[in-house]
Amino acid sequence: MQRSNASAGWTRGYDLIMASDATLTVCADPAALAETAANLIIDVATEAVRERGRFMLCLAGGETPRATYARLALPAFSERVRWDRTWAFFGDERVVPPDHSESNYRMAHETLLSRVPIPPAQILRMRGEDADAEGAAAAYAAALAEVFGTRRSELPRFDLVLLGLGVDGHTASLFPGSPVLREVFRTVAAVHVTAAQIPQRLTLTFPVLNAAARVIFLVAGAEKAKVVKAVLSDQAMLPAALVRPIDGELIWLADRAAAALHPIGGAR
Repeated sequence: MQRSNASAGWTRGYDLIMASDATLTVCADPAALAETAANLIIDVATEAVRERGRFMLCLAGGETPRATYARLALPAFSERVRWDRTWAFFGDERVVPPDHSESNYRMAHETLLSRVPIPPAQILRMRGEDADAEGAAAAYAAALAEVFGTRRSELPRFDLVLLGLGVDGHTASLFPGSPVLREVFRTVAAVHVTAAQIPQRLTLTFPVLNAAARVIFLVAGAEKAKVVKAVLSDQAMLPAALVRPIDGELIWLADRAAAALHPIGGAR
């Protein structure tokens, strides 16, 4: 896979290896991962604004993205982003109010969105507080179509989608065994995850994720090593392994602990 100009400089000082059709960069530790991710987001944002006049960013929940957002909010990083030309969306959300401790929106708002000058109208959150989850999913799909200007047969194309990875191989709220994994028409779906503490979720679907110009997985911690190996070696058809942009770039950023079982990532 060829890398674009936006990702040409951010890998210096790190280990760059090819895993299947994805680019894997192994960072020394979670702090280095957060800094690498923040710099890459800035590069992609700069390129998007220069070429298309706006930056369409899809945010993820989870602890590893949290660290990236905190780094990106620091003045040395945030001052390099045209926030007035940035639109922020969400890959998934728990069906909870926006001030709930488990809300992905709340986490992103506290660590990043409230700390940078992005216009509030350019932050499009999923309405987890709505009692009708199916209706909330349809409303978010309509909002995507309106902001991106897509028609019924078109998919929104994010400049960048950030994703995390669960130890069971899930990403966004696309869990193993879910019927939503087979979705081919809807861009947003309501899902029920029986084993989760908050089982009702809203999520983007694979058609949208795979229409993105770039997708970045952010993964840290030794507990993720087995699933990273499984996904990148194509040994298991886990949900995360089904994220393969059709006409875009797939990038994995992992710390050494998460990459330890990969054939090359562990050869240190």
